[in-house]
Amino acid sequence: MSDTPWWASQDFWRKCAIFVTAFMAVVLILLTFHTMDAITSGSDRVPAYAVINYRIGYEFDAERNMYAPVIGEEAPLFGALHTEDDARALVDLGKLTVQAKNCMNCHTLLGNGAYYAPDLTKAWLDPGWGNEQSRELLMSMFLTDPVANARTFGTRKRMPDLGVTDEEARGVIAFLKWLSAVDTNGFPHGFETLPQGGS
Repeated sequence: MSDTPWWASQDFWRKCAIFVTAFMAVVLILLTFHTMDAITSGSDRVPAYAVINYRIGYEFDAERNMYAPVIGEEAPLFGALHTEDDARALVDLGKLTVQAKNCMNCHTLLGNGAYYAPDLTKAWLDPGWGNEQSRELLMSMFLTDPVANARTFGTRKRMPDLGVTDEEARGVIAFLKWLSAVDTNGFPHGFETLPQGGS
């Protein structure tokens, strides 16, 4: 007969390890389904792609004690209303372009990437574009010819010419507008927007 207490036996701890592993696997599966639901386009925090048809603001939410995106009146991107399918295709083109051009090698998106160049999470709302009326044109000119339209804001850092086509630039702009409407719990902290809606 062994003098080892039941709680110190190898068999007890082996069973505990199997139980904990199985239980945590179930928890991980449930959390994955919850996360997928929360980050899918059209959810509470991640708007549908057709949000690119509306003015996107960024205002302080006193209840949450943070800044949050606010969807306003119609403000069609590139002067045309996009169906949900057209908006999805345009935003997807922008996402693929951002990936293909390896933008995160220098920029940050949603907290991921590098810190050499500006964070692009709220780039659509960046005051560096001057005003809402000229933003689309300036963004397009910059993306297609960043050398001639350099915007260094005193940093002396310049974006290289990545060979972005006009169509890809439209996609990237749509992606950045949609991304600015994603509720990121106040990230990036301390971000100030360009004047919105004539304010």
